[in-house]
Amino acid sequence: MNRIERRIRTILLEFSNLLLKFVGIVPTHFFRRFFYRLFGMKIGKGSTLHTGAVFYNIKNISIGSDTIIGENVILDGREKIVIGNHVDFASEVMIYNSQHDINSDDFHAVSAPVIVKDYVFIGPRAIILPGVTVGKGSVVAAGAVVTKDVADFTIVAGVPAKVIGERKNKNPKYKLGRAAWFR
Repeated sequence: MNRIERRIRTILLEFSNLLLKFVGIVPTHFFRRFFYRLFGMKIGKGSTLHTGAVFYNIKNISIGSDTIIGENVILDGREKIVIGNHVDFASEVMIYNSQHDINSDDFHAVSAPVIVKDYVFIGPRAIILPGVTVGKGSVVAAGAVVTKDVADFTIVAGVPAKVIGERKNKNPKYKLGRAAWFR
């Protein structure tokens, strides 16, 4: 019975993910935010999620206030994802928090939460892998693959991501601009 129960839960989760894909193409923030919250995502005041976002188990995803999530982002909610305030994700950012153990006999999944702290900028097509914490005010360059924690106010780039610099402003207080209404 346990196996059948797991299979039914998986089918229901996949069906809800499919519905969320349809919600994600509707070109209005208000509509998308309403349904994402209805499905269990925590979204702070003033935050925006652009079109085309893909989620795996939306209930484990929490987004702070005044945060912008770019177009075609993938957020893997099979484990917790916590995104802070005033965070800016460019288009096609991927956050994965579950992966296969390639050295195990059964190739089982290994999961760990991902935390993105306040005032972080993540460039286009960057990938953040399971168990990573991206520190306050840090910058992840376009195309970087982040496999280890990123210290506060650090700039990382490359595959795998390595430190290439440091942000000078250690006390950010900016608010992000509003996104276009129909994007």
